[in-house]
Amino acid sequence: MLDLLELLARRGQDMSHTDIGEALDIPKSSLTQLLRNLTARGYLDYSAISRGYRLGEAVAKLAGKANQGRSILSIVEPILSDITAAINESSAFNQLRGFESEVVATVSSSQRLVSHMRKGDLAPLYATSGGKALLAFMPEEDQERYLETVKFEPITSNTIRSVKELRRQLKAVRETGVASVNEEFTPGIVGLAMPILSSGGTALGALNVAVPAVRFNDVARERILKALNDALVRINRSLSERVGA
Repeated sequence: MLDLLELLARRGQDMSHTDIGEALDIPKSSLTQLLRNLTARGYLDYSAISRGYRLGEAVAKLAGKANQGRSILSIVEPILSDITAAINESSAFNQLRGFESEVVATVSSSQRLVSHMRKGDLAPLYATSGGKALLAFMPEEDQERYLETVKFEPITSNTIRSVKELRRQLKAVRETGVASVNEEFTPGIVGLAMPILSSGGTALGALNVAVPAVRFNDVARERILKALNDALVRINRSLSERVGA
């Protein structure tokens, strides 16, 4: 598939089924199915006039999302430092990688007892606060596909075990804008997260704070939520300024 997309990008013009097959040495039957799938998903457009294929709008959207992700990261990284400085707990920025949550940036607390979230760490969406925030605001079609295929691993005794419970929690996240876990991924660690939303209401990423359960109480919760909310206000303001620039 990547060879096909790269070929069309290099040529910069419509290519017929035959031309593509000869250039990539792909059997006709296999190429037909590949072209059909990519066209149906918007990665290719077919012209009845030229009887050829070109890159579709979905490729541009994918590139736009990648650029947006990098743009958001440059805004978020210094704000993470401010979150951790304000509450002295570890914070992180998470984004989707397939159907998992990836730690894209993180700042650790200076306290002796601390949760370390490492850049590049992957986790199931159902087991972390950042993952639940991403999942709750995932496009509906993608979310349903996830819920239909997810297999729950009992990571801890508190890990969610059913789609019914996950649906209930995701509904609450959409209503409140806050996702949480209580020792569901790491024993002894409580997490709170808020999503960074696009203008269309889908999650561009999620901010989360991880705190040892022994330090978590109602006062700590309110301090964390205030820090996250203040951070979101700053991030959304910066994103709006970049769009308007």
